[in-house]
Amino acid sequence: MGPRGKRTGHYEAAFEDYLRRKGLPYIAVDEAKRALFAGAKLKSFDFVVYRPQGDNLLVDVKGRACRADRSHGSLPNWVTREDIDDLRQWQEIFGHGFAAMFLFVYHWPEAPAQAPFKDLFQFQERWYGMLAIGLGDYRQAMRARSESWGTVHLPTADFRKLAKPFEEWL
Repeated sequence: MGPRGKRTGHYEAAFEDYLRRKGLPYIAVDEAKRALFAGAKLKSFDFVVYRPQGDNLLVDVKGRACRADRSHGSLPNWVTREDIDDLRQWQEIFGHGFAAMFLFVYHWPEAPAQAPFKDLFQFQERWYGMLAIGLGDYRQAMRARSESWGTVHLPTADFRKLAKPFEEWL
């Protein structure tokens, strides 16, 4: 358990700080070390989070900026088809006892008047909220967003129904 060896974006750094503050054991995945997986040509995920009960989590952090007026509307939840395929393959490589998930980490421009998330927290003077969704649930409900960019998303109603605070995964 410890800080990443590579530079990260503020979303990943905020999530890593959250894990440390919660005292959760984790490994930050270093892109350079994925060569250990027999030359796999997969985009790596960001963290392995170990849980005391249930499957351990393969977490792919998806950072999204939000506007204050989005606290009750739709939240961006798009990913690429490559994200879906590669994360599914990582789950197969790790096998039984591991569950892959997308963790949408939303950056708010200021402290929201009402907490739009259960996991709302501050890191380096920025405000973040998190919603997590299992890979299988995401795959079942996803819809094409942009064929040319190879992106998919969940309709607002499906995302509200399926995504839950990361804390509830623990």
